[in-house]
Parts: sequence; C-alpha cells; structure tokens
Amino acid sequence: MNNNSNIEQLSLNPTQAKVHGLSVQVGELFADLYRSAPNGLETEYALNAYKNLRRILPREHARGRHIGRRAAWHATQGNRTR
Repeated sequence: MNNNSNIEQLSLNPTQAKVHGLSVQVGELFADLYRSAPNGLETEYALNAYKNLRRILPREHARGRHIGRRAAWHATQGNRTR
C-alpha cells in the first residue's frame, strides 16, 4: 500500500484513525520524556504504550508494517510533522 492508501484506509475507519492519532501523540510524549529522562520508568511506559497502540492497527500488505508508520515514527523522533 502506498501512503495515499493508508490515509484512505484510516479515513474509512474512525476507530483506526483514533488509534493512529493516539499513537502519534504517545510517540511525541515518548520523545519528550526520552529527551528529559532517557532511562526513566515513565519513558519506558510511554514506549510500551506507543508499541501497543501501533499493534492494534492493521498491517500494510507489501512491507508488513502497520499503517501510518511514517507519522508515528517521526513522532517518536521528536519530529512534529502533523
């Protein structure tokens, strides 16, 4: 699936869109916590919450990655691209 197909799939499923949005927000939280306390317990919890949210989303066929992966990954790196 290309990026446009991912967006179309999320727009057709409000629950998946919410999960994706939450995963991006939690990814941003993780990035902020990691910058301030890389080895903190809160940082680990945020990362686990991010991973669990991403696992709820369906996978792309070609690569096997969860849809919306680019935006979510950028969030974990501290790149707010929304």
